[in-house]
Amino acid sequence: QVQLVESGGGLVQAGGSLRLSCAASGRTSGRTFGAYSMGWFRQAPGKEREFVAGISWSDGSTNYADSVNGRFTISRDNAENTVYLQMSSLKPEDTAVYYCAAGRSRWVKTSGTEYDYWGQGTQVTVSS
Repeated sequence: QVQLVESGGGLVQAGGSLRLSCAASGRTSGRTFGAYSMGWFRQAPGKEREFVAGISWSDGSTNYADSVNGRFTISRDNAENTVYLQMSSLKPEDTAVYYCAAGRSRWVKTSGTEYDYWGQGTQVTVSS
């Protein structure tokens, strides 16, 4: 079983920055953190969960939603079992609960159904 714990959320003014972290622990079937592709998703009140960014385990390639491309950066530190989401130029529409997820796919997947483990989420609120 893999446990994921997000941190770094909070209240920020529009145009500001935040860095989210997701720390992983545990393993299954000998699979370490470095063998999971990681994704960040978010869910705003009254809206469906949406893909934000992902990073593959195979070659470190990344993928971003159009709405955050150029403003958010995903990265990972396999030695620390942690994935990060650096968020800049934040907008009120970025307000949501942000979740990290781990999946066994070799490549980044944008569908939440492709991920096996989820964190509990961290709230990000951007004021105008």
